[in-house]
Amino acid sequence: MYRDPVLSRTSFLAALALVLSTLMPSGSASAATWQVPDGASVAIVGHGFGHGHGLSQYGAQRAATKGLGYRAIARFYYPGTRWGRSGGAVRVLISADTSRDVVVAARSGLVVRPVKAGRATRLAQARPRAKRWRIVPVAGGRSAVDYQTSGRWRRLRTVRGDAEFLAGGKPVRLVFAGGGRSYRGVLRSASTGRGLDRDTVNVLPLDSYLKGVVPREVPSYWHPQALRAQAVAARTYAAYERKHARHGHYQLCDTDQCQVYGGATDEQRSTSKAIDATRRQVLTQGGSPIFSQFSASSGGWTSRGSFAYLPAKKDPYDAFAGNDYHDWTVRVTDARIEQTWPAVGDLTSVETSDRDGNGDWGGRVGTVTLRGSGGTVVVTGDDFRFLLGLYSTWFTLRVS
Repeated sequence: MYRDPVLSRTSFLAALALVLSTLMPSGSASAATWQVPDGASVAIVGHGFGHGHGLSQYGAQRAATKGLGYRAIARFYYPGTRWGRSGGAVRVLISADTSRDVVVAARSGLVVRPVKAGRATRLAQARPRAKRWRIVPVAGGRSAVDYQTSGRWRRLRTVRGDAEFLAGGKPVRLVFAGGGRSYRGVLRSASTGRGLDRDTVNVLPLDSYLKGVVPREVPSYWHPQALRAQAVAARTYAAYERKHARHGHYQLCDTDQCQVYGGATDEQRSTSKAIDATRRQVLTQGGSPIFSQFSASSGGWTSRGSFAYLPAKKDPYDAFAGNDYHDWTVRVTDARIEQTWPAVGDLTSVETSDRDGNGDWGGRVGTVTLRGSGGTVVVTGDDFRFLLGLYSTWFTLRVS
């Protein structure tokens, strides 16, 4: 450190205290404040990836390599639950198809039928030269069935109510802007209750749905017992959401707001074997499927969820060389924080508080307070995480 030779001892100690205050937090483990000078670089150091409720996917992988079976893994991450069974079908919103129509590629065995009572049509017999088929909503609560050989679309028939495509359990390729994907079961043009608006909904058996989920949630080359644990968690989650559906025409979405689902296009042999090996198995409490939340990495502590079977507990399996999210660092500048929350003006300090009390630094952050020349801005730990691209709310700061 450069020292001005004319600086008094008192002034030097005051200046040193100011410098140290920019580098070290003040306050208790549950509330800490960092001073942020102009041009500062902020290293946000953290643990885990995701909300931390329930199963840690990386933790399950490590537990499996240490010899735990999928049932033991499930007991650890969802304590106090029992085993049950669940089957039947699920209705999944296909978010990539944003148009009102449902367009599919022609294939052998393709059928269109009304969702309610009515005559089914075998499309290869009706128009053998057609390359694509679509269902379009029309006035009067009806659905039109069109086909395309080359160039413009032509109409085959109309049916009452909603309609759907299927091919006897074989995958049907859905075509949408920017690409396409294959799905098992039924591709339905489902009314939303808003005039002619329709959503594309995939209706299929629960375990068939899982075969498009598990390989999107975890790497298919992982240990078979980890894949089985994920299959049970995903099946249980889907069964719970089906029972507590918030929409009339679908029960699940295909994004990380529910579970990521890629249809038959993403099926892998190893994950399909894990699903078959755990066929219909779910975790229950009081005879009903539990809300089996999971995240990529607990960081070493799971976080308390909305139910007793989602406790905060130390996770001895999450830390290992193959888990890049157990420890992480994201670097931002004070300018980036000021741009994200412009009301703060020139940022002078960051305070974290309302931690959950578990693990390093007092655990996950509940509230972040930003102070600056423009005023004070208070945000949740979740908002701070998402807007700055952090992996979790379990973090501390290092300001330089």
